[in-house]
Amino acid sequence: MYAPFELDIPTDLDGALAALANGGGKTVLPIAGGTNLIVDIRAKRERPDRMVGLGEVDELLGMDFGPERIAIGGRTTVSDLLRSPEIAQAAPSLIDAARLFGGLMVRNTGTVAGNIASGSPAADLVPPLLVLDAELTLASASATRTLALDDYYLGYKQDARRPDELITRISWPRLPENSANTFYKLARRKGDAITVTGVAVTLSVTDGSCTRARIALASVAPIVRRVKEAEAVLEGEALTPALIDEAATAAADACTPIDDIRASAGYRRHTVQALTRRLVTQAWDRLA
Repeated sequence: MYAPFELDIPTDLDGALAALANGGGKTVLPIAGGTNLIVDIRAKRERPDRMVGLGEVDELLGMDFGPERIAIGGRTTVSDLLRSPEIAQAAPSLIDAARLFGGLMVRNTGTVAGNIASGSPAADLVPPLLVLDAELTLASASATRTLALDDYYLGYKQDARRPDELITRISWPRLPENSANTFYKLARRKGDAITVTGVAVTLSVTDGSCTRARIALASVAPIVRRVKEAEAVLEGEALTPALIDEAATAAADACTPIDDIRASAGYRRHTVQALTRRLVTQAWDRLA
Protein backbone atom coordinates (compact mmCIF):
# COMPACT_ATOMS: atom_id res chain seq x y z
CA MET A 1 0.00 0.00 0.00
CA TYR A 2 1.10 3.54 -0.77
CA ALA A 3 0.77 6.34 1.74
CA PRO A 4 -1.74 8.88 0.40
CA PHE A 5 -0.40 11.84 -1.59
CA GLU A 6 -1.76 14.60 -3.78
CA LEU A 7 -0.93 14.60 -7.48
CA ASP A 8 -0.55 17.60 -9.78
CA ILE A 9 -0.35 17.04 -13.54
CA PRO A 10 0.76 20.33 -15.15
CA THR A 11 0.70 20.66 -18.92
CA ASP A 12 3.75 22.89 -19.33
CA LEU A 13 7.09 23.62 -17.70
CA ASP A 14 5.96 26.86 -16.05
CA GLY A 15 3.11 25.01 -14.39
CA ALA A 16 5.44 22.26 -13.19
CA LEU A 17 7.94 24.73 -11.73
CA ALA A 18 5.14 26.71 -10.06
CA ALA A 19 3.81 23.53 -8.48
CA LEU A 20 7.26 22.68 -7.10
CA ALA A 21 7.72 26.21 -5.78
CA ASN A 22 4.39 26.21 -3.92
CA GLY A 23 5.11 23.44 -1.50
CA GLY A 24 3.69 25.19 1.53
CA GLY A 25 6.00 23.29 3.85
CA LYS A 26 5.02 19.92 2.38
CA THR A 27 7.29 17.38 0.72
CA VAL A 28 6.75 17.83 -3.01
CA LEU A 29 8.52 15.55 -5.48
CA PRO A 30 8.60 15.55 -9.29
CA ILE A 31 7.88 12.28 -11.05
CA ALA A 32 8.45 11.33 -14.70
CA GLY A 33 9.05 7.63 -15.39
CA GLY A 34 8.94 6.76 -11.69
CA THR A 35 10.97 3.58 -12.11
CA ASN A 36 13.01 4.41 -8.99
CA LEU A 37 10.67 6.74 -7.14
CA ILE A 38 7.64 4.44 -7.07
CA VAL A 39 9.82 1.65 -5.65
CA ASP A 40 11.09 4.01 -2.95
CA ILE A 41 7.56 5.15 -2.08
CA ARG A 42 6.34 1.55 -1.87
CA ALA A 43 9.27 0.74 0.44
CA LYS A 44 8.51 3.88 2.50
CA ARG A 45 11.96 5.35 1.80
CA GLU A 46 10.16 8.37 0.33
CA ARG A 47 6.97 9.84 1.81
CA PRO A 48 5.81 12.71 -0.43
CA ASP A 49 2.80 14.81 0.49
CA ARG A 50 2.37 15.81 -3.12
CA MET A 51 3.86 14.75 -6.45
CA VAL A 52 4.17 16.75 -9.65
CA GLY A 53 3.72 14.55 -12.70
CA LEU A 54 5.87 15.57 -15.68
CA GLY A 55 4.31 13.27 -18.27
CA GLU A 56 2.65 16.11 -20.19
CA VAL A 57 5.52 18.62 -19.99
CA ASP A 58 6.74 18.47 -23.58
CA GLU A 59 9.40 21.15 -23.02
CA LEU A 60 11.41 18.40 -21.30
CA LEU A 61 11.55 16.31 -24.49
CA GLY A 62 13.74 16.54 -27.57
CA MET A 63 17.38 16.35 -28.62
CA ASP A 64 19.53 19.06 -30.16
CA PHE A 65 22.62 18.11 -32.16
CA GLY A 66 24.58 21.33 -32.63
CA PRO A 67 28.00 21.67 -34.25
CA GLU A 68 29.72 22.02 -30.87
CA ARG A 69 27.31 20.65 -28.23
CA ILE A 70 24.66 18.01 -27.86
CA ALA A 71 21.66 18.54 -25.58
CA ILE A 72 18.80 16.29 -24.54
CA GLY A 73 15.69 17.05 -22.54
CA GLY A 74 15.36 15.71 -19.02
CA ARG A 75 12.39 13.53 -20.00
CA THR A 76 14.41 11.73 -22.68
CA THR A 77 13.99 8.02 -21.99
CA VAL A 78 16.60 5.30 -22.21
CA SER A 79 14.75 3.91 -25.24
CA ASP A 80 14.92 7.36 -26.87
CA LEU A 81 18.71 7.18 -26.57
CA LEU A 82 18.79 3.75 -28.18
CA ARG A 83 16.68 4.92 -31.11
CA SER A 84 19.02 7.82 -31.92
CA PRO A 85 21.81 7.21 -34.45
CA GLU A 86 23.22 10.64 -33.59
CA ILE A 87 23.66 9.65 -29.94
CA ALA A 88 25.24 6.36 -31.01
CA GLN A 89 27.82 8.27 -33.05
CA ALA A 90 28.49 11.10 -30.61
CA ALA A 91 28.27 9.26 -27.25
CA PRO A 92 28.99 5.53 -27.64
CA SER A 93 29.37 5.07 -23.87
CA LEU A 94 25.80 6.28 -23.33
CA ILE A 95 24.54 3.64 -25.76
CA ASP A 96 26.72 1.00 -24.07
CA ALA A 97 24.96 1.83 -20.79
CA ALA A 98 21.47 2.12 -22.28
CA ARG A 99 21.62 -1.33 -23.88
CA LEU A 100 21.93 -3.00 -20.47
CA PHE A 101 19.67 -0.61 -18.57
CA GLY A 102 16.93 -2.57 -16.80
CA GLY A 103 14.29 -4.33 -18.86
CA LEU A 104 12.34 -3.09 -21.86
CA MET A 105 9.51 -1.53 -19.84
CA VAL A 106 12.01 0.30 -17.61
CA ARG A 107 13.92 1.58 -20.66
CA ASN A 108 10.66 2.81 -22.19
CA THR A 109 9.73 4.90 -19.14
CA GLY A 110 12.94 5.61 -17.21
CA THR A 111 14.35 9.05 -17.98
CA VAL A 112 17.89 10.40 -18.12
CA ALA A 113 17.14 13.15 -15.58
CA GLY A 114 15.48 10.61 -13.30
CA ASN A 115 18.53 8.35 -13.37
CA ILE A 116 20.71 11.32 -12.44
CA ALA A 117 18.33 12.64 -9.75
CA SER A 118 17.87 9.25 -8.07
CA GLY A 119 21.37 9.60 -6.64
CA SER A 120 22.08 5.88 -6.84
CA PRO A 121 25.79 4.96 -6.67
CA ALA A 122 24.98 2.34 -9.33
CA ALA A 123 23.23 4.73 -11.77
CA ASP A 124 24.22 3.40 -15.19
CA LEU A 125 23.85 6.58 -17.26
CA VAL A 126 25.92 8.77 -14.96
CA PRO A 127 29.46 7.41 -15.62
CA PRO A 128 29.12 7.89 -19.41
CA LEU A 129 27.79 11.41 -18.89
CA LEU A 130 30.64 12.22 -16.49
CA VAL A 131 33.32 11.18 -18.98
CA LEU A 132 31.54 13.32 -21.62
CA ASP A 133 31.87 16.39 -19.31
CA ALA A 134 28.09 16.75 -19.15
CA GLU A 135 26.38 19.80 -17.69
CA LEU A 136 22.90 20.02 -16.16
CA THR A 137 20.39 22.81 -16.61
CA LEU A 138 18.51 23.28 -13.34
CA ALA A 139 15.36 25.40 -13.58
CA SER A 140 13.04 26.81 -10.94
CA ALA A 141 10.17 29.26 -11.13
CA SER A 142 12.57 32.10 -10.35
CA ALA A 143 15.85 31.23 -12.10
CA THR A 144 17.78 28.86 -14.32
CA ARG A 145 21.35 27.77 -13.69
CA THR A 146 23.92 25.43 -15.23
CA LEU A 147 25.95 23.02 -13.15
CA ALA A 148 28.63 20.52 -14.15
CA LEU A 149 27.47 16.97 -13.46
CA ASP A 150 30.85 16.47 -11.77
CA ASP A 151 29.72 19.00 -9.12
CA TYR A 152 26.16 17.70 -8.73
CA TYR A 153 26.58 14.93 -6.14
CA LEU A 154 27.42 15.99 -2.60
CA GLY A 155 27.22 12.60 -0.86
CA TYR A 156 25.13 9.45 -0.74
CA LYS A 157 21.63 10.41 -1.94
CA GLN A 158 22.63 14.08 -1.56
CA ASP A 159 22.86 16.50 -4.47
CA ALA A 160 22.94 20.17 -5.35
CA ARG A 161 19.39 20.34 -6.75
CA ARG A 162 17.06 22.46 -4.67
CA PRO A 163 13.54 21.14 -3.91
CA ASP A 164 11.96 23.66 -6.28
CA GLU A 165 14.27 22.78 -9.21
CA LEU A 166 14.03 20.37 -12.12
CA ILE A 167 16.79 18.93 -14.29
CA THR A 168 15.41 20.24 -17.56
CA ARG A 169 18.35 19.56 -19.87
CA ILE A 170 21.58 17.59 -20.07
CA SER A 171 24.27 18.74 -22.50
CA TRP A 172 27.88 17.98 -23.35
CA PRO A 173 30.53 19.13 -25.84
CA ARG A 174 31.16 17.04 -28.92
CA LEU A 175 34.23 14.87 -28.57
CA PRO A 176 37.37 15.98 -30.43
CA GLU A 177 38.49 13.97 -33.39
CA ASN A 178 40.58 10.92 -32.52
CA SER A 179 38.63 10.20 -29.34
CA ALA A 180 37.39 6.93 -27.86
CA ASN A 181 34.44 6.74 -25.49
CA THR A 182 33.20 3.54 -23.85
CA PHE A 183 31.44 2.04 -20.82
CA TYR A 184 31.45 -1.42 -19.31
CA LYS A 185 28.89 -2.72 -16.82
CA LEU A 186 29.81 -5.74 -14.74
CA ALA A 187 26.70 -7.37 -13.29
CA ARG A 188 25.47 -10.80 -12.29
CA ARG A 189 23.57 -11.11 -15.55
CA LYS A 190 23.56 -9.23 -18.85
CA GLY A 191 20.46 -7.09 -18.38
CA ASP A 192 17.94 -6.03 -15.74
CA ALA A 193 20.55 -6.25 -12.98
CA ILE A 194 22.08 -3.70 -10.63
CA THR A 195 25.68 -2.87 -11.47
CA VAL A 196 28.43 -4.59 -9.49
CA THR A 197 31.11 -2.36 -11.04
CA GLY A 198 30.71 0.25 -13.78
CA VAL A 199 33.61 1.94 -15.57
CA ALA A 200 33.41 4.63 -18.26
CA VAL A 201 36.42 5.98 -20.15
CA THR A 202 37.07 8.76 -22.64
CA LEU A 203 40.48 9.26 -24.22
CA SER A 204 41.50 11.87 -26.78
CA VAL A 205 44.86 11.62 -28.53
CA THR A 206 46.88 14.18 -30.50
CA ASP A 207 50.32 13.56 -32.01
CA GLY A 208 50.76 10.33 -30.09
CA SER A 209 49.96 11.77 -26.67
CA CYS A 210 46.85 11.54 -24.51
CA THR A 211 45.48 15.07 -24.40
CA ARG A 212 42.33 14.26 -22.45
CA ALA A 213 41.50 11.42 -20.08
CA ARG A 214 38.23 10.87 -18.25
CA ILE A 215 37.52 7.85 -16.04
CA ALA A 216 34.31 7.45 -14.01
CA LEU A 217 33.23 4.66 -11.69
CA ALA A 218 29.83 3.39 -10.53
CA SER A 219 28.82 1.19 -7.62
CA VAL A 220 32.17 1.46 -5.83
CA ALA A 221 31.66 4.61 -3.71
CA PRO A 222 28.77 6.51 -2.09
CA ILE A 223 28.36 8.43 -5.36
CA VAL A 224 29.19 7.88 -9.01
CA ARG A 225 32.45 9.79 -9.44
CA ARG A 226 35.34 10.59 -11.69
CA VAL A 227 38.76 9.39 -10.57
CA LYS A 228 40.89 12.40 -11.35
CA GLU A 229 43.91 10.76 -9.71
CA ALA A 230 43.92 8.16 -12.48
CA GLU A 231 43.17 10.71 -15.21
CA ALA A 232 46.19 12.78 -14.19
CA VAL A 233 48.48 9.78 -14.68
CA LEU A 234 47.47 9.56 -18.35
CA GLU A 235 47.10 13.14 -19.58
CA GLY A 236 50.04 14.53 -21.50
CA GLU A 237 51.67 11.13 -21.94
CA ALA A 238 52.23 8.55 -24.64
CA LEU A 239 50.65 5.61 -22.90
CA THR A 240 52.61 2.48 -22.11
CA PRO A 241 51.41 -0.69 -20.36
CA ALA A 242 53.21 0.43 -17.21
CA LEU A 243 51.53 3.83 -17.27
CA ILE A 244 48.11 2.28 -17.86
CA ASP A 245 48.74 -0.09 -14.94
CA GLU A 246 49.60 2.91 -12.78
CA ALA A 247 46.33 4.64 -13.73
CA ALA A 248 44.33 1.46 -13.08
CA THR A 249 45.92 1.12 -9.65
CA ALA A 250 45.13 4.77 -8.90
CA ALA A 251 41.48 4.16 -9.84
CA ALA A 252 41.28 1.13 -7.56
CA ASP A 253 42.93 3.03 -4.71
CA ALA A 254 40.48 5.93 -5.09
CA CYS A 255 37.30 3.87 -4.79
CA THR A 256 35.61 3.01 -1.48
CA PRO A 257 33.44 -0.04 -2.18
CA ILE A 258 31.30 -1.97 0.28
CA ASP A 259 30.36 -5.61 0.76
CA ASP A 260 26.78 -6.38 -0.24
CA ILE A 261 24.72 -9.25 -1.65
CA ARG A 262 26.12 -8.71 -5.15
CA ALA A 263 29.87 -8.61 -4.45
CA SER A 264 32.53 -8.05 -1.84
CA ALA A 265 34.46 -4.81 -1.52
CA GLY A 266 37.66 -6.61 -2.47
CA TYR A 267 36.13 -8.02 -5.63
CA ARG A 268 34.83 -4.60 -6.64
CA ARG A 269 38.25 -3.01 -6.11
CA HIS A 270 39.88 -5.77 -8.16
CA THR A 271 37.38 -5.30 -11.01
CA VAL A 272 37.87 -1.53 -11.01
CA GLN A 273 41.56 -2.09 -11.62
CA ALA A 274 41.02 -4.76 -14.27
CA LEU A 275 38.29 -2.92 -16.16
CA THR A 276 40.09 0.42 -16.08
CA ARG A 277 43.21 -1.24 -17.48
CA ARG A 278 41.18 -3.02 -20.16
CA LEU A 279 39.13 -0.02 -21.32
CA VAL A 280 42.08 2.40 -21.36
CA THR A 281 44.22 -0.12 -23.23
CA GLN A 282 41.49 -0.74 -25.81
CA ALA A 283 40.93 2.99 -26.28
CA TRP A 284 44.67 3.71 -26.64
CA ASP A 285 45.18 0.85 -29.11
CA ARG A 286 42.31 2.13 -31.20
CA LEU A 287 43.57 5.72 -31.28
CA ALA A 288 47.36 5.53 -31.22
